[in-house]
Amino acid sequence: MLGVTDLPTYLAGLVLIILLPGPNSLYVLSVAARRGVRTGYTAAAGVWCGDTVLMTLSAAGVASLLQANAVLFGIVKYVGAGYLTWLAFGMLRAAVAMWRTRHERAAGAGAGASEGEQNTERPFRRALVISLLNPKAILFFIAFFVQFVDPGYAYPALSFVVLGAFAQIASFLYLTALIFSGTRLAAAFRSRRRLSAGATSAAGALFLGFAVKLSLSSV
Repeated sequence: MLGVTDLPTYLAGLVLIILLPGPNSLYVLSVAARRGVRTGYTAAAGVWCGDTVLMTLSAAGVASLLQANAVLFGIVKYVGAGYLTWLAFGMLRAAVAMWRTRHERAAGAGAGASEGEQNTERPFRRALVISLLNPKAILFFIAFFVQFVDPGYAYPALSFVVLGAFAQIASFLYLTALIFSGTRLAAAFRSRRRLSAGATSAAGALFLGFAVKLSLSSV
């Protein structure tokens, strides 16, 4: 079909890959839990736009450039790791503040903190940057997609479009599930400040783990 070979195997592998936790999906879940469905989809839109850019760059041959130029790969890699680290420390600072105020009962103070956070956070931009500052994602797309493109097909770019469309559909379904799961968690977080602080701490620790993993990766 349009130069795509062994579509069932591709879809099975795609499901497994989509289900693996990553900084993008974790961020979308966090945003949905804190700010609701609409903002969760705003963050998810940043993920989808970022993935579309990476798929386009992969099809255009940027992956080969990153593989051939270790310096360029290293620059993108460390910038991405630094950004993830910055996000992680932001989450950990928020968690510390939650622990310090977990016994407070004043609703006004909590509302003010929440409003200040909402005014400074830009979910779409953050999710987009997290996606784009990941050179391994570009290499992944080209390495995974090329296995299912018929080398004899006259229009390989069209094959990439088909594979990318299936990837985005799978991502949409998965992130939608995370968003609605996040809103269910939000009620528990609001009523249990200790739970909210613990979850935020765990998210910050995971983002630090993602940063370390990215910084240690190689072409």
